[in-house]
Amino acid sequence: MVLGTASQVPTRHRNHNGYLLRWDGEGILFDPGEGTQRQMVRAGVAAHDLNRICVTHFHGDHALGLPGVIQRINLDQVPHEITAHYPKSGQRFYERLQYATPYRATVFLTEAPADGDGVLAVTPSYTLDAHRLSHSIESYGYRIVEHDGRRMLPERLAAHGIKGPDVGRLQREGSLGGVSLDDVSEVRRGQRFAFVMDTRLCDGVYALAEGCDMLVIESTFLDEDEELAVEHGHLTAGQAARVARDGGVRHLVLTHFSQRYTDPDEFERQARAAGYEGELTVAHDLLRVPVPKRR
Repeated sequence: MVLGTASQVPTRHRNHNGYLLRWDGEGILFDPGEGTQRQMVRAGVAAHDLNRICVTHFHGDHALGLPGVIQRINLDQVPHEITAHYPKSGQRFYERLQYATPYRATVFLTEAPADGDGVLAVTPSYTLDAHRLSHSIESYGYRIVEHDGRRMLPERLAAHGIKGPDVGRLQREGSLGGVSLDDVSEVRRGQRFAFVMDTRLCDGVYALAEGCDMLVIESTFLDEDEELAVEHGHLTAGQAARVARDGGVRHLVLTHFSQRYTDPDEFERQARAAGYEGELTVAHDLLRVPVPKRR
């Protein structure tokens, strides 16, 4: 769910950043910019839907919505654990935002900041990684990788005479009557999602995008303004598309647009001109974008 798509300056049609990923029953909120709580209401997203909050960096358009979201979590007395991820170097900003105004604290968010590339969390269904990006202040991108599973192959099961409850037993035990799990199944590759905001091209961008089913990535500038993009630590539409092309991304979602541009279709044209041939979405506020189905 796209909650906001503007960059530093919101417009009449674009709220500041905000993105909610629904993943196997969890809700992961990325970069809650100013106005995110209201956008959640408009999108039908409740505080109870949140399990994690991931902040790439502490520029206002990516973090000024934190006070409202955190206070709403407390107001609604969310009963389950909510974990906050953010650059460890911005700890003082996180604490200031968390207690920007007085409120009755009923929920205490678990803090798990990023302090270099690596794993931030491992759950029963996925691993959450962070990679350092190249911006004017410390910034991280996030990557979710579903654990690989197994896909049972009916024709091979039938060939070995395995059916009914024996299929489950084989899955649990790994072998049955001399037949191994590898004999009747194949690896089902886990889905991959990456979230990349304010950054120049760097190793972290490519590492995050590699092999993703969906990549949500900033394209603040159009290609003719590439010098501005580099100066301010951002990407152009063409750069983002080439990252997706080279990384084999299945669905590219462009967002975080400068207010200087009035024709969103130009971002798509430049992305296609850069050679990206997969599924492509130019995001707008309150758009729902499904993660591609498993291959």
